[in-house]
Amino acid sequence: MTVHLMRDGWIGVINGRPQVGAVAERSRRTRPEDIDAFADMTGDRNPLHYDKRLAEASVFGKLIVQGGVTSGILNAVVAEDLPGPGSVFLEVSWKFVKAVGVGELITGRVEVKDVRADKPITKLETSVRNEAGDVCLTGTATVFTVPLANG
Repeated sequence: MTVHLMRDGWIGVINGRPQVGAVAERSRRTRPEDIDAFADMTGDRNPLHYDKRLAEASVFGKLIVQGGVTSGILNAVVAEDLPGPGSVFLEVSWKFVKAVGVGELITGRVEVKDVRADKPITKLETSVRNEAGDVCLTGTATVFTVPLANG
């Protein structure tokens, strides 16, 4: 009879293996500079982000930040907090349900839903809320965490 031992895929991961149910959050206030930085990176110069008159006359009623600025807070939560350093997105499924305006405080939240033991892969429930508590983004993400520590 051959016995196969499962290798622990989390050896060397700086924050170790996350636990199902673990939660991490980060908050920040959006700024006009976020719009400029994102546009410089991507070329997204939609008038809804720059033209106050047009934006205020739109369904949004205000200047809004690009969706990548809204979702970007989740990059920070994943890379810095949970699962932590070395983490990169493998897959995301996000629904943008409410636009985020310039000057709004947003909070990104991740909750661990599943953790593989053999590979450093985590499935997360994700959300971004504004300061009123309204959901702006909701969805899921699958994350791979590269072992960075000598383990």
